[in-house]
Order: sequence, then C-alpha cells, then structure tokens
Amino acid sequence: MQPENIDLANPLRTRNDIQQLVSELLNAVTPYFKNETSRVDLANFTAHYGQHVAGIEAFSRLLWGATPLLAGGCEPPQFAFYLQAIKNGTDPQHPDYWGPAGPYDQRIVEMAAYGLLLALAGDTVLAHFTAREKANLRDWLAQSEHQAIPDNNWHFFPILVQVGFSYCGMAVDSDVLETHFAAMECYYLGDGWYSDGPDRPRDYYISMGFHFYGLIYAQLMADIDPLRCAELRRRARRFAEDFIYFFADDGAAIPFGRSLTYRFAEAAFWSAAAFARLDVFSPGVIKGIVLRHLRWWLKQPMFDRDGVLSVGYSYPNLVMAEDYNAPGSPYWGLKTMLVLALGEDDPFWQATEQALPPLAARHSIPRADQLVVRQPGHLWMLTAGQIERNNFVNTEAKYCKFAYSSRYGFTCERGRYGLDHSAVDAMLLLSEKDNYWRGRRDCEAVATREGLIYSRWRPWHDVTIDSWLLALGVWQLRVHRIDSARELDCAEGGFSLVNRPQPEVFQTSGGCRLRSATDISTIHCLSPQLRQGALVLTPPNSNLLYAERAAVPVLRGALSRGQHLLITAVWAGDAADFIPESCPQVAIDGDQLRIVAAEASLSLALIPEIPL
Repeated sequence: MQPENIDLANPLRTRNDIQQLVSELLNAVTPYFKNETSRVDLANFTAHYGQHVAGIEAFSRLLWGATPLLAGGCEPPQFAFYLQAIKNGTDPQHPDYWGPAGPYDQRIVEMAAYGLLLALAGDTVLAHFTAREKANLRDWLAQSEHQAIPDNNWHFFPILVQVGFSYCGMAVDSDVLETHFAAMECYYLGDGWYSDGPDRPRDYYISMGFHFYGLIYAQLMADIDPLRCAELRRRARRFAEDFIYFFADDGAAIPFGRSLTYRFAEAAFWSAAAFARLDVFSPGVIKGIVLRHLRWWLKQPMFDRDGVLSVGYSYPNLVMAEDYNAPGSPYWGLKTMLVLALGEDDPFWQATEQALPPLAARHSIPRADQLVVRQPGHLWMLTAGQIERNNFVNTEAKYCKFAYSSRYGFTCERGRYGLDHSAVDAMLLLSEKDNYWRGRRDCEAVATREGLIYSRWRPWHDVTIDSWLLALGVWQLRVHRIDSARELDCAEGGFSLVNRPQPEVFQTSGGCRLRSATDISTIHCLSPQLRQGALVLTPPNSNLLYAERAAVPVLRGALSRGQHLLITAVWAGDAADFIPESCPQVAIDGDQLRIVAAEASLSLALIPEIPL
C-alpha cells in the first residue's frame, strides 16, 4: 500500500520538484503535531533512549528538510509550529522541556540540526524569538560543549553547534572546535577515509557523517578557519573518487553496514559536495547522482500508509533496525535535501543532469578493505575486516558477508538454528553438525590488493579459515583454506533472488542455479571436494530489498577434521547476460592456484598474508 499524500510520480528533475517532495514529507508528519508540545510521537515502538527523547529526535530531524527550505527562500509547512516547538523545548519552565543532556545523550546528536538552522536561517528564525528565548536556545545547545560523547562521528555535533553560534552572534568556544577536531584526527586513515572511531567500521557514516559535516564546516567557516577548511576539502575530494563507485547507473547504492534506515542519506555526501562547491566532479554529474538516487528511493515502498517514513530499508522492516532506531530516525535522510539551500541560479541547479563519468569495471579501496565491481545491471562489493564493536542488531549480516549488492541486497539473520534463518547469502557458514550455524565475524588479519581481498578468521578457536575474495571479470571467486580440529557441516551462499514467483532451480553435485523471469543467481563449487547444490528459502522480511521470502543458491558439504580447500564461483545479474561457459576453471598445483576465465586469468599463491 502506497500513500496518497506523496506524489510518487514526481519526476524529481528540478529544484521545484525537490521542494515539493520535501514539503510533502514534512506535511505527512504534521497530523502528529500537537499544540503546546515540543516533540512528535509517530509510533508505539522506541529506541534505547525512550519515548521522550524519541519524540525530540523525530521533531529535530525534520529540520534537516525545513532548514534548506528556509535557506533557499521557501517557508516550510507549519513554520509557526516549528518556532513554537523550539521555544517550548528549550524553556526549562515549560512542561514539555527537552530536558538536560547527560553523557552519551541522544539529545547531543539532534543538536547538530539546530546548529545548521542557526547558520543557514538564524536571522529568519531568531527574528521570532525574544531575548529570553534566544538565551534558552543557546543554553540548551551549549550543553554539547562539555558532555562526554562516543568516540566517533559524534564529535561533529558540538562542532556544528559552534558553527551555528558563530553565524548568529552567540558566544563561540574555540576550545570545543579544537578538542573535537583533534579527537577525529586520531582515526583519519588517509586517502580521504576515516574509521568511525578507533578500530571501527568504514561505512556510510564516513560519507553521511564525517564528510557531510566536514564540507558544511569547510563552506561556512572558510574565512575563520581557512587551513582546516582547505584540508577538509582535500580529503573530501579524494574520498569522492572512491565513493562514486558505490552508486549504480539507476541511482541505487550498495546497502552495507548499519543505520540503513536513513535511506537516501546514502547520497548526503553529494549534496554537501554541491553545497560546498567541491571541485571534484562537474555540477551535472553530482546533480545526476543526487537526483537519480532520490528517484530510486521514491520507487520503493518505504512509507507507512499515511506517508510517514517507516523504519526499514526498501520497505517497513523492524528486523533490520538498530538499538537506536526510533520512529523518527529515518528523517535523517533529509540531510540529502541540503541542495535546496542553493538558489535556482546556482551551478548545481543550472547544470544539465549528467550520467556517471566513465568508471573502471573494478575498483579497489584499500583504506576500507573494499573492492567494487561494476557489472552491467549489477553493482557489487567484496569486503573483509569490518565489524561493529557495539554489536548492534545483525552485525555479521551488515558487515561480515563476503559481498554486498545494489540489486539483490542482503538478508538479515533471524536465528542461529536452521540454515533458512541464518542469512547464508554471500556467506560461508559452519555447524558442528547440530544445525546451529556461525560464519565470519572478527578477522585476525586483512589485506587488500588490486582485485583481491584476503582475510583470516576463526569461527571457533581451533578452526582457522584463510579466505581470498577475487573479482575475475563479472565473476566473484572465493577461495577458503580451512584447518579444522572439528567435524563440521558447511554451507556457502550466492546472491539471493526474490521468491515470488519461485525461481526455477537447477541443482547438481557441484552447483545451484536459480532463474527468474529476469535474473539468474548461480554458485559453483570448483574445488576437488565437491559440495551439493541446494536451495535455501529465507523467512519473509529478512532481505533488505524485498519483503517476500528470498531464494538463495547454496553449496552444502561436510568437512572432516584436518585441512580442506574450498573454491567457489558466484555470478548474478540479468538472465540474458549469463553465459554458463564463462564460469572460471581452476588448476591446483600445491599452494599455487591457476584460475582461467573468459575475460581474464590469474595465479594465486595460497600463502596467508600473515605468518602461520
């Protein structure tokens, strides 16, 4: 069921089209505004910070859409309510006061939206505030200056508050800027990449967090802090050269990592690049990335029946939600609407939308231990070594699979017992013959070279697996050398297809191929120890892209104690493009592996990247 109050036929080609979409998104929430309140309650579930703060979050995140409207000269719907809600929420004497911020408080996250509001539309907003109301707002936001926060992208939230103070003539604490920038410098990796804190992932938080906020700072503070702003631009420019590979020709991005319920925030970096006039790609190219991405999302059933954004990815799905996802969380996607702060005469809006520039078919990103392959009609990524130390929901599914796909998404685990619940797609899972399955989580070592990613991992302390992931043309190759002190069952999955209608299934002793009306997903065992092809059907609501059950082609086998070599070839894409004869062939000579495919060939030395 799609909502009637969101124009799903909006072409999303002009500034007016985007303004209309943002206004509709904001209008869909207005029925939940209540007089004399400062919060918005959207549903009867919440995050770890409880209903009161969840209501603050829901209201505050609407500002990521309302602020660009104001900055661009367009008053957002229900503007009077926004003004009064801010006054109420920051007044300690008001019954709906937002309350004091404590250590690691979600309120500090939401304060960033007010920093941007003051920076881009402070004169417009504060013209409606008395001196006392201005002081209340500043006092509430100033709590971000000294509270303890997580050591990650949160450091930018107090920074944006100070930027807002600077633009509206409130007292700025320069020590806050220095402290938080210094903290983030500790996890800058080089080549434009950060980790999201010490030994933390390199996911969409690098784009929609570090660089999004960094480019806002670079644009707004260039005259005050020129050297730092120049460096932030340099890093963002280098990052853009890698990040462009995350986007498919149709506007979809590769779903990977946590916080995917923020949806079109995947492209927020490009809006910030346009806002900051980053000289990396032409305005037409950047415009194309942003608008195609928004069009792709508008085709997804991501709304509840009343037009409110749901928690989920392509569709409403609490299975994949994080501990910190409340009903208003998805409105962080409005960060991508920052381009509306640019006037109609800006080069971004004046440019003719352009396609992606010529990109390599295969692109390695060593700083992120990622390898992206641009197959016609299918964009996919190999990765290793990522892990979310906070152990949020479905960490292994979101970070530890071998591959992630813009076309087929990935499935989330629904339980450890039974292969159908264990999210076997793009994974090697093992069981002690008891139907409880485990796969790759922590990696002891990772090495990324051109076209190849190596990892060492231990599903048990006495089971060591060295895995090599390779991109050979449009084929994905996986080589696993296993040294096990246990007798195990193994299962390895390819990419999943939607199971309605159920695809044709071709199973052999050595492979499984699924064919739908439009797609093929296939997996082949190339090792001497053949595994049996099989079909696994996942539960509904486990795949991020489709609510129906997913069909996964799988190889199943048994492993005795000792050493084993498993070699796997995976392909998925348009059925019309599949050529069975193109499947790679392998020859094994001791520790040397020779792989030959129609498009390329290579030799692989099965020598771990770390000493045994």
